[in-house]
Amino acid sequence: MNKKIEHIPSLSAFNFLKHAGKILKNPLPFHHKNFEKLGDSYRLHLGLGNSVVFSRDPNLAKYILQTNQKNYEKSPIQTEDMAKYIGHGLLTATGKQWQKQRKLIQPAFHKNNLKKLLKAVQEALSVEIDKITVEERIDIFPIFNDLAFQTVVKALFSSAVGNKEIQRLQHITETIQKMLVSELRQPYLHWWFQLSGKVQKHLDLTEEARDILKTVIANRKQGKRHDDLLDLLLDARYEDGGAMSEEQLVDEILIFFAAGHETTSNALTFAAELLAREPEMQEIIYQEVKSLKAETSDLMNFVTKAKFTNRVISETMRLYPPVYFIDRISLAKDEFEEKNIPKKTSILLAVYEIHRHKEYWKDPSVFNPNRFKENPRPEAYFPFGAGPRKCIGNNFAMFEMVLAVAELVARFKIKPTKEEIEILPLITLKPKNAVLKFEKRMVD
Repeated sequence: MNKKIEHIPSLSAFNFLKHAGKILKNPLPFHHKNFEKLGDSYRLHLGLGNSVVFSRDPNLAKYILQTNQKNYEKSPIQTEDMAKYIGHGLLTATGKQWQKQRKLIQPAFHKNNLKKLLKAVQEALSVEIDKITVEERIDIFPIFNDLAFQTVVKALFSSAVGNKEIQRLQHITETIQKMLVSELRQPYLHWWFQLSGKVQKHLDLTEEARDILKTVIANRKQGKRHDDLLDLLLDARYEDGGAMSEEQLVDEILIFFAAGHETTSNALTFAAELLAREPEMQEIIYQEVKSLKAETSDLMNFVTKAKFTNRVISETMRLYPPVYFIDRISLAKDEFEEKNIPKKTSILLAVYEIHRHKEYWKDPSVFNPNRFKENPRPEAYFPFGAGPRKCIGNNFAMFEMVLAVAELVARFKIKPTKEEIEILPLITLKPKNAVLKFEKRMVD
């Protein structure tokens, strides 16, 4: 007889409210405790008849994201809450709108096009890494945050946008993300956010960002080509021969800002933190980079041949996946491994827990990049999602991070300043107090 999802272990709304303060600060210990106690899937009641199923079952994740992905759409967290600030682009769109945009934009992220962007990416990250001071305790996250944003800007616009506009766009992007976190973590204050004018204030900031981007687009249409992502998006045509509307183009650019810079800066910071505690791994990267630079000047060749550096980044995103939860809602009733999934079931796939699941990973808490040499395509691994909605910029992000780690280790030896790596789970999994020391590397 089939087990119904209603009968899986569950927690009451009282339990949720009792721990609301701790969940607001960091939900991961709360969920880990429940998974260990209740199993790989459990239901959390939120009150007023609402509930969410949390799961760290990688097989269910693959089923929802890939095998039967047509029956599962993104939740209102993205399609409504995020969309009101950053529009209806690839990250927030659903159904036919998403299919239409994905088909249109996918060619822009083909490796042949990314190859043309790598020089601009390297130049942008080199400028930011120049800001690192040696023999001082510094928080590396702000530097990587600026690096990732500047890289996205360079890939999108080349050098066609002024620093004043870039700084304003970055400020707006990060301010809106903080507001969204407050709304999602404190739904019981929705009335206050509305009445106090906080929501409107941030919607006004969004309009300011849109106006800046519309000016950039207008100038590009009247100026020369740069063969960057903006030109590729302006060139893109739907099946009927039409181009993206200005509003839709702005939506997609806002998505790139929101999704493209924060996840990368998080992962790079965690990579630096992990490597700081592994001087032997830094030396392996240094020798790999030195050898490859002597062998090739082609950046695409470099990023694909830097095998150990790639594995370091993959292992970093296993331990600290920037997207640490993936949300879906079932469109129709479904069945998976003798469990009935009713229509409109909200499901949160706990990527952080899947990546550390002891049944699927040997010594899951150990930083071991070479596990990706032994198994380059593990089943319980979803740093960029899976299936048709897998992150469209996954290759761009990996290339960028390989270049950044290579440049960082080529210049410096990284030293830790404390034992523990701290985290701050917001919309993405962010680092906290990532204070490191850098020693100038003596080039041999």
